Amino acid sequence: MFKTTVKIEGMMCSMCEAHICDCIRKNIAGAKKVKASHLKGEATFITDDAIDEDKLKEAIADTGYTPVSVSSKPYVKKWFL
Repeated sequence: MFKTTVKIEGMMCSMCEAHICDCIRKNIAGAKKVKASHLKGEATFITDDAIDEDKLKEAIADTGYTPVSVSSKPYVKKWFL
């Protein structure tokens, strides 16, 4: 599993966050736990496989926002007892 963080410029409100989340769900197969924050200027999500960063950047740019950077790192699910 991979956790991907996308830095995005142009988000101003909660509707912007919703647009970004919808964009990610629509364009990235298997995206889970999709969250966006206009205050942090980023979106995060989890996938089983590595993503195509160029496809993600293009999809976000098509919605009118500016993707600044994309970073993915291995994600280990946390178990609580």
